Amino acid sequence: MGRFIAFYLPQFHPTPENDEWWGKGFTEWVSVVNAKKLYFGHKQPHIPSELGFYDLRLEETRIKQAELAKQYGVDGFCYWHYWFGNGKRLLERPFNEVLTTGKPDFPFCLAWANHSWAKKLWDKNGTQEILMEQLYPGVEDYKNHFYTLLPAFKDKRYIKVADKLFFVIHDPLASPEIKTFIETWRTLAKENGINDFYFVGKTANNRKKEQILSMGCDAVYNDDVFNIHHELPLLVKIFHWITRNIFSIPTVFKYSRAINYMVTEKDKPVDSIPVIAPNWDHSPRSGRKAILLSKPKPELFKKVVIKALAIVKDKPKENQIIIIKSWNEWGEGNYLEPDLEFGRQNLEALKSGIEEFGNN
Repeated sequence: MGRFIAFYLPQFHPTPENDEWWGKGFTEWVSVVNAKKLYFGHKQPHIPSELGFYDLRLEETRIKQAELAKQYGVDGFCYWHYWFGNGKRLLERPFNEVLTTGKPDFPFCLAWANHSWAKKLWDKNGTQEILMEQLYPGVEDYKNHFYTLLPAFKDKRYIKVADKLFFVIHDPLASPEIKTFIETWRTLAKENGINDFYFVGKTANNRKKEQILSMGCDAVYNDDVFNIHHELPLLVKIFHWITRNIFSIPTVFKYSRAINYMVTEKDKPVDSIPVIAPNWDHSPRSGRKAILLSKPKPELFKKVVIKALAIVKDKPKENQIIIIKSWNEWGEGNYLEPDLEFGRQNLEALKSGIEEFGNN
């Protein structure tokens, strides 16, 4: 009855690149604690409680995260993975240590965050400085990518769908080369005795779904916590864009309304995976140009959990997957981990929703 897989950000540890770009010892905790209230009633900053401002180089932290997740109904972590081409990686250490130590003994899969990293320049043109460009160098690089991750693919903890390795591609339409990438990996999987991949590409509100599937993906995941935005009149959408991007006024949607659009009938097909979010507030990263969901509450998140389970219940058991966005995206105000405001209540809402649905 439903498999809940939570996106996991491996960012919270210093790296040489972040030292260079943002200052010595930088992690996203800096942005989190410095977040400001942007309007009356705005809740910021969001502060972690029992796990604290952790460093993901610590095995004990990673183990505690998995224990909490398992206790409350999360079935596995989907670690964001960064491969920029020509062998260049970032933020790989936490997952590498999960892999080599065998701890925590908790299911996992990988999500390729195939996008460039950029720094916004606060000039009148709103330009960006590319810090690390996402490249698609060709088949030899795709092979190198595959063999670098092969130990993970062979690990008994790796999450599968019908004996196929569950692998997420953040932007499956980023380059025509994605099709070649997928074909190459499918061939290599068979050659290395790991059967095949179950490729899942990101979409929003099922837009361009058929195009994504034509690239070679097996399914899409509907990663858009603002599906409510798509239901708005065009003039309202334009107004929101102008106020956010020109006048630097945050775009605010009520969480209580957004949950009506978070999971929809479009998630019923076997090749569509619903995404649920307990909260969202991007302002630690984007300041007054943020988009956010206001006044999220655990009891409302529970309703989304139950709704998602109802949407997937008629799919084959292997395909009854629900993605949680996210386990620990603190810089996006998007996390399941305990905080000072609600403690474990969002985790309890997940568990309670699962139990309530199962009893009906």
